[in-house]
Amino acid sequence: MAIGGNLPKHLEVSAKTGVLHSPARDDMPYRRVAMEVVQDSKEGVFVDLGGMPIPSQNAKVVEDMIEKSKTVTPEDWYLTLRISQNAIDDDQTGTLEQRFKNVLPAFQRHINARVFTVLNAGDGTTIGTGVDALSLFNNSHLYPGARYQTAQDNLNALTLSNTNFNTVWVAARQFVDDQGNYNNFNYDLIVTHPTNAKAAAQIAENQEEADNTDRNLNPFAGKVGYITVPEFDTTAWVLVASGEPTKPVFVAIRKRPTLLNIWFDSQTGDGGMHYFQYHGRYTVDYGDWPTATMGGT
Repeated sequence: MAIGGNLPKHLEVSAKTGVLHSPARDDMPYRRVAMEVVQDSKEGVFVDLGGMPIPSQNAKVVEDMIEKSKTVTPEDWYLTLRISQNAIDDDQTGTLEQRFKNVLPAFQRHINARVFTVLNAGDGTTIGTGVDALSLFNNSHLYPGARYQTAQDNLNALTLSNTNFNTVWVAARQFVDDQGNYNNFNYDLIVTHPTNAKAAAQIAENQEEADNTDRNLNPFAGKVGYITVPEFDTTAWVLVASGEPTKPVFVAIRKRPTLLNIWFDSQTGDGGMHYFQYHGRYTVDYGDWPTATMGGT
């Protein structure tokens, strides 16, 4: 049966829809930090190769790439709505029924919220771990079997400022892959809570550093962008290499949200009740950790 909820039972003949409520945006920003991938099995193993080995002058040297894998299991998500026949009949604009049938933006918003909730967590327990079996943000990252055996740190507890941003950016630019090569990722996006919008804007747009009086040039102006998301903790900010093909988070979609079932109950009042049930199977999980670093928790 339909989930509980107080939907309008009846619209008067003079009622008009679409003028009292502004729908949430559908062009969600999660794609800037999450890679979407289709999962073609009930439980899939995602496999990837590591960094490319360094060329050698010795033709006899044979190098191996270090494989990474992660088991991914999709989750079921449902949305069931109901609307009375009288409400449909009395809708003068003819848009009410269509809005009930087109709820895919609701799933889009849900995925968006999940992505930023997962990115905000990054602690290894709330959601899960990354490909190195550690939390996404950790001060002891070490790929299993890596040629480079020095732990790397992408977990900081700094307030968002020009000085602290520079500290985090410099450290991130020195991350290396499992072969010991510098990643050279372009860290170009600050993700933070709306309370930090002013601080983020100073870093991304102000031509001079905002936290000193020396009128030093701000080298990040115009080269780094920012987005604010309410799913983040108020003090949290993350620096992301948003232009890379892989992202710190991925969305694995086994079944895109679709209309699963429609039924009509004529025994209820108000001309009977139409039910629309939607179903999707997807999950949000962690990708490769060097594409993001936690500036502040």
